[in-house]
This record gives sequence, C-alpha cells and structure tokens, in this order.
Amino acid sequence: MRHATQRSGKRIHVIQGEYQVVDDPEVVLTTVLGSCVAACLRDPEARVGGMNHFLLPGDMESFRNGDAERAGVHLMELLVNGLLKRGARRERLEGKLFGGARMMEGLSDIGAKNAAFAQRFLTNEGIKIVAQALGGTRGRRIEYFPVSGQARQIFLSGGDDARVMSERVIKPSSAGSVELF
Repeated sequence: MRHATQRSGKRIHVIQGEYQVVDDPEVVLTTVLGSCVAACLRDPEARVGGMNHFLLPGDMESFRNGDAERAGVHLMELLVNGLLKRGARRERLEGKLFGGARMMEGLSDIGAKNAAFAQRFLTNEGIKIVAQALGGTRGRRIEYFPVSGQARQIFLSGGDDARVMSERVIKPSSAGSVELF
C-alpha cells in the first residue's frame, strides 16, 4: 500500500492499493473504479479528507479464512490514521463509498464483496456514511474534493473508449446531509 502521487496541478489520481490525505481545498482526488471500491473520508471541522482505492484479493477460500479482508482493513486503517495525523477526530469522520460494480457476468461478484466490506468497516468504526453509490455493472470515474466533501461520479460505458454515460454530483449541505442532482 502506498500514497498516491501528484500527477498534475491540483489533481491527484489514486490507483488501486493507494490512499491520499489532503487539507488543500483546491485539490481534487480522482480514481477510476470497476469492482474496486473507493472510500472517501473527511472531517468537516478539521477540513481534511482523503480517498483510498482497494480490491479485496483472492478467491472464495481467502474470503472464508479472512485473508482478503485483512488487506482491506490495512488500507482503510492507513486512510483513517492519515486523517487523524492531520488533525481529524474519529467521531467527526464522515464517509462516501463508490464502486463495487459487477464487471463480469457469471463470475463471483467481487464488487459486492468489496462494497459490503467497506460498509461493514465504516459501520464498525462508527464512521457515518453520508453517501454511497455502489454496485451496478459499469465502471465509474470519481472526483472527490476532500475538504468540501463534494464528489462527482461519472459512469463509463463498456469497451475501450470508456465514454461518459451519465454524471451525478454528490455534495454535502452545511448540515452534513447530501444533495443529489
């Protein structure tokens, strides 16, 4: 697991196995997801937030014996601890979850397992889930502004060209709820 690297300007692309924590309101964290899940967490009072991007590894046996979830727990803890080091407080953290699509019909639904893991982790840690867009059958690009909490989900079509199919902006109101449009 490693930190994401700055790619250009104020955009940081987070790839599988990475996480990033920032407190710059101009920075947008981006990722592209299929069956992977991105957890976007922030502390609105400390004005710090971050994103990770994970795919639980392995086959059904590794899920049964817990090996797959250990990798997910590690990356989630790196994100949470990174936020705490920047002044966040656990009881103020809020999360948005994206991804977990079923990308190949007929195979095990790893996307659903990734999504269920992320939901369970945040619930067990007492982190409020303020928005989630999980499941489906299409990939998506996520843009997350970790200081404001605004997120944009852009669905992609199948095939190599990955055209934008639809877009949904998810942003918090001042009370921490979400507005979808």
